Amino acid sequence: MMLQRLLPLVVLVGTAGPMRAQAPEIRGYYLNVGSVSRENAASAGGVGDLQRIRVMASARSGVIAGDVAYEQSLTYRSAGGLGDRAEGIGGVPGGAEWLELQGTLAESAHVRWRHRVDRLFVTLAPIEAFEMTVGRQTISWATTLFLTPADPFVPFDPAEPFRDYRAGVDALRARAFLGNFTDIDVVVRPSDSPAGKTVTVLARGKTVWRGIEGALWAGSVHDQATVGLGTTATVAGAAVRGEGVLRRHRGRTVKRFAIGVDRSFPLAGRDLYVVAEYQHDDFGAGDAGALANVIASDAFVRRELQVLGQDVVALQASLQPHPLWSAAVLSMLNLTDESVLAVPSLSYSAGNELTLRSGVFVGFGPDLTPMGLPSSEFGLVPTTFYLALSAFF
Repeated sequence: MMLQRLLPLVVLVGTAGPMRAQAPEIRGYYLNVGSVSRENAASAGGVGDLQRIRVMASARSGVIAGDVAYEQSLTYRSAGGLGDRAEGIGGVPGGAEWLELQGTLAESAHVRWRHRVDRLFVTLAPIEAFEMTVGRQTISWATTLFLTPADPFVPFDPAEPFRDYRAGVDALRARAFLGNFTDIDVVVRPSDSPAGKTVTVLARGKTVWRGIEGALWAGSVHDQATVGLGTTATVAGAAVRGEGVLRRHRGRTVKRFAIGVDRSFPLAGRDLYVVAEYQHDDFGAGDAGALANVIASDAFVRRELQVLGQDVVALQASLQPHPLWSAAVLSMLNLTDESVLAVPSLSYSAGNELTLRSGVFVGFGPDLTPMGLPSSEFGLVPTTFYLALSAFF
């Protein structure tokens, strides 16, 4: 069993020698996140550490290209109680995978050792304007930057500070390029999660007209009829972004949409970059009493939800006061239960491929009811300080 779990790494390392003759590109990524969290009613707090390493290789021969990425993560929590999402900040993403290319190698009360093949695909491009890709690959149809409820694939946690790699999904994808700014994209994605086996089949057309980018897609998401759109335009120097879907779910039509504005402003010879976004999601909790039901919902289990609230606002301001230093403050407000999450952060580029980053997560709002149920979304978040090092090699 252990050999079977380690097989992807064995294959990757074992083929590295022959692949060199084909001049492949081999890269690596390492992340170490140490954290200290304060105890609250929903969390025991304590000290944590995440070690994450990723090895990637890609090669091309004529009209065929291949890509593979393999990750391992080692998570430590002093308080124990490792849950399904225990990796927390910087953790290995994923969810609802069809192929069994991930799993837990070892686990104890305080430590979990996991692995995952995050990319494993082959692309065939027989003609210049067409390509087909099969396997575990990254796909995103998001338009907004933080809150992306209309993206039918695996979204980022909007408060996640480490977004170097989007999670791969198991899919067959075909793209036809009809012009410099026009393409048609067809995706078939089988999924498997505790919520059941489903299939997503979507076709999207995207183009640019008079500086306005627009995309329209239709099909089924997790066996549910869906139609969606996304658009980006520049208005008065600001980028205005929007996306939305209508989806049939258990006999009703579910609305999921977001709109946002982002713009840079000059400040003391530097650029202050500001993002403001609003999201409405019928899959989210319409009141604090519905939070527990949302956590138990199929959409949450399949990791379709970025946040739990039905109406959420995200605001971020970032500034680079020095070429090597950058600072940012992200805040999120659940308009339903009025809880707030604040995430200030500071990063330093110690080299071309080495970055140090620190930050703190602070949640404001009630935590648990006397019955032990969530009273608010962000009130459950314990105050957590983290210090991280990321390196590319």
